[in-house]
Amino acid sequence: MAEAAVRQHGDHDISALGADLRALRKSRGLTLAELALMVGRSVGYLSQVERGLSSPSIGDLRALARAMGVPVSLLFGDDNAPDAERGHVVRAGSRRQLGTRETGIVEELLSPDLGGSFEMFRSVFEPGAELPEPVLRDTEEAGFVAAGVLRMEIEGVWHELNAGDSFRFNRKPYRWKNTGSEPAIVIWVVSPPVY
Repeated sequence: MAEAAVRQHGDHDISALGADLRALRKSRGLTLAELALMVGRSVGYLSQVERGLSSPSIGDLRALARAMGVPVSLLFGDDNAPDAERGHVVRAGSRRQLGTRETGIVEELLSPDLGGSFEMFRSVFEPGAELPEPVLRDTEEAGFVAAGVLRMEIEGVWHELNAGDSFRFNRKPYRWKNTGSEPAIVIWVVSPPVY
């Protein structure tokens, strides 16, 4: 039953899934050959999936998601979206979600897909959640604090960001923590996409 779920996608959905998989693979700096080796599939098969010519099974999607370090739920778009909205509009109830409250951060993809030159997320940081060690990504990032308070360290300097504040940094080490008693909600933009 689960295997058939992926095959029921229309041609547009398979193309969008393939484009998302290609964007993820490239953001990870992987070749088709490297990814094929990681998931035990042929280069030709993965190429067909990325071009929307073959529909992967749920098992293949799980293996691909695991290899690229993302939850498999990220690979499922909104099958019920009208054709005119696909690739352009994301409805509030149809956002792809990453993370859980238990991990301290839930991110919802606001961008319609994983392609393009940037991606946009709604990130909810639970009280006490933190990124304990600085991260350095080859990205430019910006954000707007919509609610709560988020402390961010950018290149060794801590900043307390309140609702209405915004930030931007380019290829700098950063980390964050929510020391408040309420969730902090941040609209986050990353270029190039990393998910």
